[in-house]
Amino acid sequence: MPEIAVHNASACRASKHARAQHLVTADETSLDDLEMLLATLPLCSTGRVFVEVPDAEHIADIRVPARMTITWLARNARSGAPGTGLACAPGAALSRAVTAWADEMLCDAACTTSVTLLGGFLGTADIVDHLTERCAIAADHIRTPARFGLATAR
Repeated sequence: MPEIAVHNASACRASKHARAQHLVTADETSLDDLEMLLATLPLCSTGRVFVEVPDAEHIADIRVPARMTITWLARNARSGAPGTGLACAPGAALSRAVTAWADEMLCDAACTTSVTLLGGFLGTADIVDHLTERCAIAADHIRTPARFGLATAR
């Protein structure tokens, strides 16, 4: 019979404790959902949270587990597609940041990453495509809002 893993504060401090890795995205429309999700994660969770907002005034004090990092992406401080001179469109900064991070950090096939994408549709669709096609993340490890109608929606 398999041994059931104990999950408590003492177990989380142990060096051999398997840590759950997460990739989470959000935008200014999903900050409440983001806070609710983060409150449910185990304290030993690792990973990244990327949040795209219109400007620095939308940055909030959101707590993440100690082994996770939150990155705020203010659209007004970023440009659109290279060489166009356009402003950064909603979802673009999030998509660029997440795909760059995924290409660098999601290289260990043995590591299971749980992905929750709470941002807007355009950025989310681009991220799902990139993670499933280029990074070989299984679609069943990706959660998106059901209203988007993406194959990974739950």
